[in-house]
Amino acid sequence: MSLPGNPGDRDPFLWLEEVEGAEALGWVRECNRATHAALAEGRPGFDALRARLRAAFDAGDRIPHLRKLGERYYNFWQDEENPRGLWRRTTLAEYLKPAPDWEVVLDFDALGRAEGERWVFAGAPVLVPGYDRALVRLSRGGADAVVVREFDLVARRFVEGGLALPESKGQVAWAGPDEIFVATDFGPGTMTDSGYPRIVKLWRRGQPLGEAATVFEGEASDVSARAWADLAPGFETEIVTRSRDFFNDDRFLRRGGELIPLDLPSDAGFAVHRGRLFVIPRADWETGGRTFPAGSLLAIGLDRFLAGARDLAVLFAPTESRVVAGFSPTRNHVLVNILDNVRHRVEVATPGEAGDWSVALLAGVDDGAGFRSIDVRAVDGHADERYFLVTEGYLTPPALSLGSVGEGGAPAVLKREPARFDAEGLAVAQHWAISADGTRVPYFEVSRPGAGAGAAAAGPPRPTLLYGYGGFEVAETPRYLLTAGAAWLERGGAYAVANIRGGGELGPAWHRAALKAGRRRAFEDFIAVAEDLVRRGVATPARLGIIGGSNGGLLMGNMLTMRPDLFGAVVAHVPLFDMRRYHRLPSGASWMAEYGDPDDPAEWAFLRTFSPYHNVEAAGRVDYPRLLITTSTRDDRVHPGHARKMAAKMLAMGHDVLYHENVEGGHAGAADNAERAHLWALVFRFLWEALGDP
Repeated sequence: MSLPGNPGDRDPFLWLEEVEGAEALGWVRECNRATHAALAEGRPGFDALRARLRAAFDAGDRIPHLRKLGERYYNFWQDEENPRGLWRRTTLAEYLKPAPDWEVVLDFDALGRAEGERWVFAGAPVLVPGYDRALVRLSRGGADAVVVREFDLVARRFVEGGLALPESKGQVAWAGPDEIFVATDFGPGTMTDSGYPRIVKLWRRGQPLGEAATVFEGEASDVSARAWADLAPGFETEIVTRSRDFFNDDRFLRRGGELIPLDLPSDAGFAVHRGRLFVIPRADWETGGRTFPAGSLLAIGLDRFLAGARDLAVLFAPTESRVVAGFSPTRNHVLVNILDNVRHRVEVATPGEAGDWSVALLAGVDDGAGFRSIDVRAVDGHADERYFLVTEGYLTPPALSLGSVGEGGAPAVLKREPARFDAEGLAVAQHWAISADGTRVPYFEVSRPGAGAGAAAAGPPRPTLLYGYGGFEVAETPRYLLTAGAAWLERGGAYAVANIRGGGELGPAWHRAALKAGRRRAFEDFIAVAEDLVRRGVATPARLGIIGGSNGGLLMGNMLTMRPDLFGAVVAHVPLFDMRRYHRLPSGASWMAEYGDPDDPAEWAFLRTFSPYHNVEAAGRVDYPRLLITTSTRDDRVHPGHARKMAAKMLAMGHDVLYHENVEGGHAGAADNAERAHLWALVFRFLWEALGDP
C-alpha cells in the first residue's frame, strides 16, 4: 500500500490530519478496500451476521423510549424504512397498546431527500410551558457540529423566518417564547482553543444575531461557555456556566440580567429543581463548619444558599464501595441511583417539614443483588411523582416500567424486549483482579460455567473478548449484549468488562487515581484483569482479544505497545493515539485536565510514556497482536487523524493492521443501523479470524 507524504517531515503522516484532503481520502478508500477484501468479500458468515445485526437494530419490537413534553410522549425511532429516523409522539394511553398509533412530527429521511443532505437528528430543546416550539438540532453525518432551526410542534413544520443558526459546535436554550440563549461561532476570536463557543448571548426574535446582547464572555483558554433556563411557572431559573477545563466550572445564577456567582466547588456537580439546589462534590467540601465527603448528594433551598446558609442536608453519603450514579427529582421526592460494588440500587429521599430528609429503598425495586443496570428518571419532575425505570443485564433484555413514588408495590412493566440471542448455558459473574499497586479491580465475566474456567474446566480456554474504557468518571455497568451476544457469545466466546480506575464505578477517587501522571494505573488495572482471565483459565493470550473506543481506544493503543505478549487481537474504535498533538486537534484541548498538557515539558514527560503513536516499534523488534482500527470521517470530537496516522505508521513499519473509516457517523462511528451493522460485522469477523473459532 502506498504511503504518500514528505519523508523529511518530523511527522511524515501529518498530511492524514487533513480530514477532507484528496490525498488523505484516497488513502482511506484504499485502506477500506483492503479491509473489506480481508473481512467481508466472500468471507463465510459475514453477510449473514450483518443481516442479523441489522434486523436486530431495526426490530419493530424494540422499546420506544419516551420523553414527556406537555401532554404528549415523544420518541425518536429508526428502522429499515426510516434509516435516518422519525421524531414522533403519542399519548400514554396509546403507548400502552401493543401497537401504538404514532403521530410523525418530523421525518428526517424525507427532510434529507428534500434538501440533499444526510441529516442526523441531534436533539431538540422544547419551549416550556407551551410545548409548541422546538429548536431542532441537525447534524451532517453525525458530527457534533449542528445546524439549528426553529420548529412549530403544532403545525409540524419549520418556522419560516424563525430562529435559526448556521453550523457550529454550539448550544442553544429557550429563555422565553421569543428569545433564546445562544452560544455559537459569532466569528473570528469567539471560539475557545477546544473549538467550542466562549461567548453567550441573549437573542430576541426579529433581532439580527449580531445585535444580540452579550450575557457572558469567557477566555480562549476555556473549554466553553453556555446558558440555559428552567421555565417552569413559579420556578423560573437561569444558569450560566463557564467551563475552565473539563472538570472545573464557574456557575452563575442570572436574575434581572445580573450574574450571581454560585459559591460551589468548581468541580462539583449541581442541579436546581423547584427552588432547591442539589450538589455532588467531587472532592471533600468544607463549608458551614462541616466537611462533606466527595461523592455526597446534598440539598438546600436555593434562596437560603444564596443568603449564606450552609446547612446542607445529606441525601446520600458515599463509602468505599457505594457511590451515587445519578439522581432525578420528582415533584416532591428525589430518586437516587446508587452503585454498590458496581451493582445498582435505587433509594428515595423525601424532605420533612423541618428541612430534614428521610431515605428509603424505592418500593418494588430489588436491593441490587443482581448483575443489572437500572436507569431511573422522573416522568415530569414538576407535575407529579411518576418515574420511568429501565432495567437490563448482560443476558437480560431491557424492560421499561412506570411507577409512582409513595404508591407502594412494584412499578408496572410497560414494554419488554425479547431476547436477541440464545443465552442458554451462559452466566454472569463478578471477579476481582489485583493491580500492580495492590488495588482490587472489579470486572464482570459472561461465559459458560466450566468451559475454560479453571484447572477443573470441562473444556479448553475459549476465545475471550475483554472491553475497557477507564476515563472521565464514566461507569461501565451491565448492558444487554445484543451485538456481542449474537456475534460472539452465542458462538462459544467469553466476554468480560473491566471496571478500571479512571472510570466512575467506585466514585470520584476511582477516577482521580488515573488522572494525568496516574493514567498508567488504568493501564495496569486492565493488564491485571487480562492476566486474571488467563490465570483462571478462561483464556490464553493467543485467544484473548480486547476492544475499546475513544478514551478506550487510547487504552487499546497502550495495551498494544505495553503488553503485546498478552493479547491475540486488538480493536480500537474512534481512538486517541497521538498524545503529542491531541490538544491541537478538534476538541482535544478540552481533555487536558484528564491527560495533561503536551506543551508543558514536565507533563509531556509522562504523556510520552502513554502515547501509542510514539511508542510503537518496527516489525522485527516487536511482534504485535493483530490490530483493527475503525473511525469516522465525520468524527469532530476525536479527530480521525489519530486513527489514520497510527495505521499508516504501523503499515509502513511492516505490521499487520486493518483500517476502516466510515464516511459518516461522527463519534459514534455510524449514522444509521445499516452502518452500525456493517461496522460490527467487520469487527467480529476480524476477532474470530484473529482468535479462532472455539
